[in-house]
Amino acid sequence: MTPNVVAAQPDRSTWLPLLRLSACEVFEIMVGSKLQPVAEHQTPPRLEFTSMVGLAGRICGVFTLCTSARSAALIASKMLGIEPHEADPQIWDAIGEVCNMIAGNFKNKLPDTGEPCMLSVPTVISGGDYNFRPLTDGDSLRVMLAFEGVPIVVSLEVHS
Repeated sequence: MTPNVVAAQPDRSTWLPLLRLSACEVFEIMVGSKLQPVAEHQTPPRLEFTSMVGLAGRICGVFTLCTSARSAALIASKMLGIEPHEADPQIWDAIGEVCNMIAGNFKNKLPDTGEPCMLSVPTVISGGDYNFRPLTDGDSLRVMLAFEGVPIVVSLEVHS
């Protein structure tokens, strides 16, 4: 997959649409599902899986993908072509890989960030009783989209 370079310069004011586009492209290609817009006031269900991918180099920050347990199992099942109840052992790998692909897709849409910006190995946390607070002084971008009718959250915390 060779993504088109969408932004002429890494202007952060254009990053939110690029984040949304990256998530939509990855879900369509990797999961075989189209993400839908979600009303801004809609509250996501309990987010029980969080995948994180760090960025270092020209852009420093953290990508996150947050889903419910049901959505996580469905993502894994669609990626692997198995039933959701059979996907439990692969959920962590699937969620981590989708987050990694979204981060890479986003990064590649910004010129001059490829080689000087590296991605970490994904980390996945399960459970819902925690707070995520990056120690950055930069921007926070967040987009909520519907996957199979259930909201998921994709975000980027970037250090200035």
